Amino acid sequence: MQQRPSDLTIHLPYVNFSPLADAGGLGYNRAMKKYPLLSTAKLKGKRVLLRAGFDVPIEKGKVKDPSRIEAVVPTMKFILKAGASLVVMAHQGRPKGQRVPEMSQKPLVPVLKKLLKAEVKFADDATGPVTEKMAKALKPGQVLLLENLRYDDREKKNDSQFAKALAKLGDLYVNDAFTNCHRDHASMTGVPKHLPSYMGLNLAEEVKHLSPVLEKPKHPIMLIISGAKMETKVPVIENFLKKGDSVLVGGCIANTFIAARGFNVGKSRYEAEFVEKAQEIMLESEKSGRADVVVPRDAVVATEPSENAQKLNLPVEDVLGDMAIFDVGIVTVKRYCELIAKAKTIIWNGPMGLYEYNRFSHGTKRVAEAVAAASKKGAVSIIGGGDTIDFHSRYGYSMKPYTFVSTGGGAMLEFLAGKELPALRALRK
Repeated sequence: MQQRPSDLTIHLPYVNFSPLADAGGLGYNRAMKKYPLLSTAKLKGKRVLLRAGFDVPIEKGKVKDPSRIEAVVPTMKFILKAGASLVVMAHQGRPKGQRVPEMSQKPLVPVLKKLLKAEVKFADDATGPVTEKMAKALKPGQVLLLENLRYDDREKKNDSQFAKALAKLGDLYVNDAFTNCHRDHASMTGVPKHLPSYMGLNLAEEVKHLSPVLEKPKHPIMLIISGAKMETKVPVIENFLKKGDSVLVGGCIANTFIAARGFNVGKSRYEAEFVEKAQEIMLESEKSGRADVVVPRDAVVATEPSENAQKLNLPVEDVLGDMAIFDVGIVTVKRYCELIAKAKTIIWNGPMGLYEYNRFSHGTKRVAEAVAAASKKGAVSIIGGGDTIDFHSRYGYSMKPYTFVSTGGGAMLEFLAGKELPALRALRK
């Protein structure tokens, strides 16, 4: 279904962790034994260098939504209460090595002060003599926030000298940025080479609750997946073909699969270069022991994405001309909801359609209701991805029924594709 980038506002709810931990205890134990946990670190009197995954929406110099900061508060408070000082580093947006004022970390200072009830200082540069002096002058209980890591292009290049310069700021390193664990960047994989390194509390929760899906899931296992790019989704779908029972597709990914079935998708957004791969996936899904890839049979179409657009619900074989697909259709929604009701493990990443417009949000709303209902009946449900979470915030859909809400989008997908994320590999004992 047609999609465009949205202004992501991430609201992370209270979630009940226990059902998934119970569902996959052995998997959890195997996964967590690989990594040094923060609870094992000797923190008193130390200076802790923390990699956080903030990247929060900022407008007119103020943080619009602090949820990603709040997610790291338990780790920061744990460190400070243990008698350590704290140096926090993170990135904001994609400044491409330039000092873009709108992407400064400085607006986070008052938010951190309020949440931590601690003195928070700000370093205008992530590295350098001045920043080193500020870090070394910290007393237990004090916090230093570094400027945007990506103001320096060496961060994304995983430059060894930049990693060493960052490592000088602390006595030990803590990673609590699951959202960036699939990135092989200096602050994620370079710094751990130079300091004793530990897994933060939020990162540990992510690994703890995602691991059972790979290790010991309850069947039937369902993947609900959407988005704009097939490239990032194909590895996940292929992994679930072997381990899961059904894959429900939505968004632009669904359009590509519809085109792969030989249907005209009109002016819908899809990826022609992945049509052949989609055909291969569907052929593979027909084999014995493979998950079923469920493709929309009908769709909501219009000639433009707007609240005033005249929309039609048509079988996919009737889409043509200047029509564009913006949501899954009524028959497809019913089919998806029936399958969701039978699932025992549900992984959901991505809305069904162009949810930013209410007219094209109904497929996603029905799926959300079905996943919540299945969760209340005992299914393990994990949701993630910025657009998925933004949908819930935008339309007031509670995320409390779900077993776990992941802060990661790309990181969650790569983890569930069976890959060991670069930043997790860097933390291995």
